[in-house]
Amino acid sequence: QAALMETGGGLAQAGGSLRLACRATGFDFGDSAMGWFRQPPGKEREWVSRMSFLGGVVEYTDAVKGRFTISKDNAKNMLYLQMNNMKPEDTATYYCAAAIDLPKMREGRITHWGQGTLVTVSR
Repeated sequence: QAALMETGGGLAQAGGSLRLACRATGFDFGDSAMGWFRQPPGKEREWVSRMSFLGGVVEYTDAVKGRFTISKDNAKNMLYLQMNNMKPEDTATYYCAAAIDLPKMREGRITHWGQGTLVTVSR
């Protein structure tokens, strides 16, 4: 059974850092586009970062460019999101997601979602 499990959420101060991790099981992680989404309190879910299956194409939403870094370890079936210089507006539940390929991820055609991990950034 396919599953994604996020860890690493918690409380950070503005300007601080957190690293999220996502463990994938039960599907071909190495052949999947992967990404991170987030849902701020009271708002809709939005994409944060996504990458092609080998990592050759990496994309970030403008709000996190230069501060967040996505990475993928196909040997360990792990996806990461390094978040630096965090801001209060980064406060959200962060979700790991998989798609067949990057174009489908851009279309929102997600095949697997994680359960989410809460990140809170204080001023």
